[in-house]
Amino acid sequence: MAPRNKEQEQEVLNWIFAVLGEPVPSGDYENILRDGVVLCNLMNKLAPGCIKKIQTKGTNFQLMENIERFQKAAKAYGVPQEEIFQTADLFEKRNIPQVTLSLYALGRITQKHPEFKGPSLGPKMAEKCERQFTEEQLRSSEGLLNLQMGYNKGASQSGHGGFGNTRHM
Repeated sequence: MAPRNKEQEQEVLNWIFAVLGEPVPSGDYENILRDGVVLCNLMNKLAPGCIKKIQTKGTNFQLMENIERFQKAAKAYGVPQEEIFQTADLFEKRNIPQVTLSLYALGRITQKHPEFKGPSLGPKMAEKCERQFTEEQLRSSEGLLNLQMGYNKGASQSGHGGFGNTRHM
């Protein structure tokens, strides 16, 4: 498990509450997010109406359903499944760094949604950079010898033993 990074956790909280338009509450990172209410509200801000029911209080099972609703909505928003944390990672505080990584992934995905005009989180995503080559440019390399294409027939490792030792001493 990766070590926790308090600066990243604070950056995530600052981003979430900037998106929500609310002040960052006091308390521990994992406790602010634990019941899933803040996460559900965040998703509803990013994709209005994506989470219909949010449990503000109830049994542990009901609160864990908030986290599951958030996960489903985040996946639908574009966060890859492998970047979404497990419910127990947050609710049982098993792997808080994974929660942070998931929220960074969500922040990154917002850049692919032009309708989102709010603050960004994490590095800017790379943009597609297609290149067009003329037929002449593509054919210009045909006459060149390419060492990766089997033209290095004379090269060998003769004279070398294992691990870089040479045979002749």
